[in-house]
Amino acid sequence: MKRIQLTPRPDWQQKVESAGLTFHSPAAMAPQPYWEESAAYEFTAAEIDTLEAAGNELQTMCLAAAQHVIDKQRYNELAIPPAAIPLIEWAWNQEPPALYGRFDISWAGAQSGQPPKLLEYNADTPTSLVEAAVIQWSWLEDMTGNLPVFAKPDQFNSIHDRIIAKWKDVKDYLTEPVYFAGLQADAPDPATALDYAEDYLTVTYLQDTANQAGLDTRAIALQDIGWNQERLAFVDTDPAENQISSLFKLYPWESMVVEEFGPAALSTYHQVTWIEPIWKMLLSNKGILPILWELYPNHPLLLEAHFEASASAWTTVGAPRTGSDMTSYVRKPLHSREGANIQIVRPNAQLVETSGPYGDGPFIRQAIAPDAIFPGRGGAPRYPVLGLWMIDQDCSGLGIRESGGPITDNLSSFIPHFFV
Repeated sequence: MKRIQLTPRPDWQQKVESAGLTFHSPAAMAPQPYWEESAAYEFTAAEIDTLEAAGNELQTMCLAAAQHVIDKQRYNELAIPPAAIPLIEWAWNQEPPALYGRFDISWAGAQSGQPPKLLEYNADTPTSLVEAAVIQWSWLEDMTGNLPVFAKPDQFNSIHDRIIAKWKDVKDYLTEPVYFAGLQADAPDPATALDYAEDYLTVTYLQDTANQAGLDTRAIALQDIGWNQERLAFVDTDPAENQISSLFKLYPWESMVVEEFGPAALSTYHQVTWIEPIWKMLLSNKGILPILWELYPNHPLLLEAHFEASASAWTTVGAPRTGSDMTSYVRKPLHSREGANIQIVRPNAQLVETSGPYGDGPFIRQAIAPDAIFPGRGGAPRYPVLGLWMIDQDCSGLGIRESGGPITDNLSSFIPHFFV
């Protein structure tokens, strides 16, 4: 695994925009673009095999961990609302369509002597999908013959084809039209504009893949979904108020169930095919990490992780906790996105932390992963996080987010990869 410097394509902005990536160079990230092709990560074929095997093994482990939570009724540790529990169990047993997820992995390659390490599982609302599935593949097609390698380069990337195949597989389980919803804003706050753009792109792309699979689809802003009290149904914006029976929503279940129409979503859950299904709440929750460590102690793909001991520890860095004597750790909320409210704690070192809306906890603490740091422009350190995309339970591709510090957030760049 190497990070190599490259010359960007002279018309790269137009090319990525034509594929839908309009936020390739947001002002908030200047001068570092979001889509970064002045470098790429090169892997060996054996390293790609290692990552693919890791993703598939982690998926098996996570499904077993979800079954364990259900069997042992450990919902309280994951802060799962009681009203959601019967539906989680119903959906788990019924096995409704589940499309995708993304493992975030820390690894410096085979030369590090370490195996890949799981950081977390974005099992419900992962983004950066278009960049991984489409944009970096187009980049590779253009760059083949211009990369400093002797063999023909390839890319770990069957994401697009497998998503379309999954839509075809579940077509008979869905009531058409299938609605695709994400948050939209007419004039978003500049601080969250990138989040809205990324969500919109992901939803639009997934709708397009469903169309390619032969499904009839409709787009709708999440906030425009209506509730018809007389019919006890979610409806669209058409004057006839058409009932929504199949819905892809890019919005986390843990947020949805506690909002105004959360009770309606739960009471009518059996009438709507939701993608992703509600049982994904178990795996998108950082609390699955200490449960994995319990079930698979010292597993080479895992980092030691524990729940914080008490409510007081949720707001006190360095507070005592049970199950480990770790003095260096990463402190994470059970529910968070884009690297918000993360703390990296080391003895006699300055606290590294991010702000955000999830600071009230609860939290877990996870061991710090072995260093995965590569030299960037001018020797500045770059920290990659490897996103392993799971489509229909299979590891199907790799996308890399990279930052100038140890915490990946919404201002971290996406950087392409290839292997030989």
